[in-house]
Order: sequence, then structure tokens, then C-alpha cells
Amino acid sequence: MPSSPNTLITLSSHSLMPLFPHTLITLSPYTKMRIFFLSLALLSCSYSAICQMNTLRLSLSEVVTLAQSDAPDVLIANTRLNNNYWRYQSFLADYKPQILLDATAPDLLRSIAPIVLPDGATAFVDRSQITSGIDISLRQQITATGGTIFASTGFERIDLLGSGGQTSHLVAPISLGFNQPLFAYNPLKWNKRIEPLRYSERTKEYAEQMEGVAFDAADLFFQVLIAQLNLAAAKQEKVNADTLFSISKGRFEVGKIAETELLNIELRALNADAAVAQSSLQVQTSSERLRNFLGIKEAVIFDLETPASIPTFLVNAETALKYATLNRSDVVNFKRRLVEAEGAVEEAERDRFNINMFGNFGLSQTDKTISDALGKLLDQESFQLGVQMPLADWGKTKAQREIAASNLELTRVSVEQERINFERDVLIKVQQFDLVRNQVKLAQRAYEASIKRENITRKRYLIAKIGITELNLAISEKEQARRTYVETLQAFWLAYYELRTLTLYDFASNKSLVKIPEGF
Repeated sequence: MPSSPNTLITLSSHSLMPLFPHTLITLSPYTKMRIFFLSLALLSCSYSAICQMNTLRLSLSEVVTLAQSDAPDVLIANTRLNNNYWRYQSFLADYKPQILLDATAPDLLRSIAPIVLPDGATAFVDRSQITSGIDISLRQQITATGGTIFASTGFERIDLLGSGGQTSHLVAPISLGFNQPLFAYNPLKWNKRIEPLRYSERTKEYAEQMEGVAFDAADLFFQVLIAQLNLAAAKQEKVNADTLFSISKGRFEVGKIAETELLNIELRALNADAAVAQSSLQVQTSSERLRNFLGIKEAVIFDLETPASIPTFLVNAETALKYATLNRSDVVNFKRRLVEAEGAVEEAERDRFNINMFGNFGLSQTDKTISDALGKLLDQESFQLGVQMPLADWGKTKAQREIAASNLELTRVSVEQERINFERDVLIKVQQFDLVRNQVKLAQRAYEASIKRENITRKRYLIAKIGITELNLAISEKEQARRTYVETLQAFWLAYYELRTLTLYDFASNKSLVKIPEGF
């Protein structure tokens, strides 16, 4: 079993005997010397490993800062934010002109294909030709109507191979057109309302994730701190218990205390040994969890500072609710869900039939040379109006509209209830925060009083003024008061970081916590 940095490794001939409980081991002087030097070597290796481990002395704020900069959870949050950023940029690009290039150079074709002759007959003809062309088009979607306008210019050339081969050109210097759905659902209009809300929601979720990291870091900080304080208290209790046991043995030998009292004191000393071992294991376990959370790869020893004081700022419930409403992603989520539900209703209503209008105007010509083609351009126009609608769908369209309307009403009810729960949660956390602050002050005073009482009781026991029962009670009360104080201190700071997460506002420094890293 690997030893902790605070564990002393001791090897002797007696430590080997429990492995062979029914065997008497007799060691020669040479064997004893080998064991002695082996013990020194192991102790040297253990000390060298401990010295190579870095000791990090950190405060609570430093642990939180370290977590929010290098923790693996932060890297995940940054990746999600990056994905959200580029998804939003892709959305913005949908509302900008799209310039497309379509070019072919060359397209070689050699085949036997059926050709319709001038007299109407069909014959198989050997074809050998090279086709090349280029087309540049500009497209722009119209948000207000949901339609598309476009313009293009193009050129195409065909070279017939073989004997009697010839070249022809097709030029289309300008072509304008539009495609406009009538009375249809307009996704461009609704996405323009939904996607900015989604982007704002994801951005605020990033700030919430960062504060969640701060909360988890504070929780792990206090787990290690409490384990270290418990270990320090256990070691001090072991020293006190051993001293008391040594004094009590002398009293027992002269008949001043009974054997039952001596056994009680000896039991306390044994329990102190067990408490030290258990506390050492807890320090190792909690330290490893904190190290993994912070993303520290090498082995380190944490030397954590107990927060000397707690902030004295006051939190007004209405102010906290105002910042929570302004900063939290939940509020944006409520708006987005309602807009999406309203868009679904319109989509169900407008998808009953589809009327589409298409028009195009352009100039084009073909000839053996480009200059001849450009000199006698011909105009070309096209217009199309299409209608598509069900004549009998057996109530399917109506059912879809009713489902969308029901979902909208359900979303409204759910959002309203979630909004009430959200506001109530913020108000309750503010009230609990003030209560926990008062509990810390009371627990601190109780702990200070228990220390004085235990010192006085121990001195009175040493001069035989009181019995062991009163001393044990004072020691237990002091230990309980110490644990209560540290636990209430932990509860306060966790409540503090939870309040920051709920409001995304730091009341200690009076600044908003909604922030975006550089580069986004």
C-alpha cells in the first residue's frame, strides 16, 4: 500500500511476525543487519519521493481561478461555446448574398448515341466533342417575403472533333429571376427571431458552466480542507491521548485511579491512532479528486488556507432577482420556446397549400464566334405560377394545426410555471444565504468557547479535580464544535457560489459574470 506524505514507514523484525502467526522467527545477526539497511533504503526512497512532490499553497479564490482557467470542464465549455459561435455565424451567412461559380473545362465525350434526324427518323451516330463552360451566379434570399432573387452570367463552348469539326458558342451575359412562395411559411423570418435568442442562451449557458466549475472547485476545496483539518485535529488528539495515557498509568500504579478509568483512557489513545489513519486516507482521496478536477498532471501536495473571514455584503432579494432575470439563460430559454411554438403554429396553418411563383428574364445567343453571338442577343422570358394543395386529406391538416396550437398552449403553461419556480428558487437562495452567514458567526463563537472549556477541563483533570467522564465530554464537544464550524463555513461559501450561479452576478465585487473569452 502506498504511503501518504505524512506516514512514517517503520520496518522491524516484529512487523514480520503477523504474517506467520504460528511460526517462531529467529533472525541471525546478519539477517537483522540486512533488514536494518533495507529499512534505511526504503525510508530514503520514500523521503526522496515526497521531496519531489510539489506543495501548492492555495486559497479558496486561487483554487477557483485555477479551475476556471485550466480545468477539463472549462475546456469542454470552451469547445461548446466555439461550436455555438460558428453555428451562429453560419446562420448570419444565410441572410447575405451567395456568389457561386460553376465551371467545366473540359468535358470530353466520345460515344455512340441516338440522334433524331431532320426527317424525324432516329439513327445512331458517333459523337466526339469537348464541352467547356463557366457560370457565375448571385443569389439573395429576401427575409420579408421568404423568396429568392438571382442574377447570373454564363458562357459555353462546344468543339466537335474529327473531320469537318466546328466550334459553337453560347453566351448569356445577363439573366435575372426570382422565386417567390405565396402564403407559405417563411423560415427566414422565424429563424431571424429564434437564432439570436438561441445564441444568447448558449452564451449565458457558458457563463453558468463557468460558475458551475467555480462551485465544484469550492466544494472540492472544502473536502480537502476539512480532511486536512480533521487530520491535524486527529494528530493533536493522538498527542493529547498518549500524554494523558502516560500520566494515567502513573496514577494507576499509585492507586489514584481505577483500572476501568485507565482502560477508558487507553481506548481513547487507540481510537486516536485509528482516527489518524482514517484521516490520512481521506486527505489522499480528496486531494486526488481535487487534482484531477484542476487538470494537474503531476503529483502535488495541497496546503490549503482556511478562509479567514467571510464577506459582509448584503444581498437584496429584488436585486438578485433582477440580475437573475437579466443574466440567466433560463429567461432567454422561455422566450425562445414560446417563439418556436408560435412559429410551429404558423407553419401548420400555412402548409395547407403551396403556391409558388417563378419568373426569369435574360439575354442569350449562340454562334460560331463570341463576337457574333454578342452582336445579336435575343431576349428570353419565363413565368410560372404553380399551385399544390390537398383536395381531401381526411382531417390530417386540421389535426396538425390543432396539435401545434395545443403545443403552444402547453409551452405557455410550462414556461409560466418554470418562471415562477425560477423566481422562487432565487428568492429562497437569497434568504438561505443570509441564514448561513449568521450560522457561521454562531458556530465560530461556539468553537472558540469549546476550546477554552476543553483547556480548562483538561487542566482540572490533570490536577485530579474532575474525573475522566467530564474530560471526555469536553473533548467530544470541542471536536463537534470544530466540525460544525468548518461545515457551516463550507455551507456559506457553497451558498455564495451557488448564488453567483443563479444570478451570474458577483455581489462581492459588484460586476456581471456574463463574459465571453477573447476570440469569440
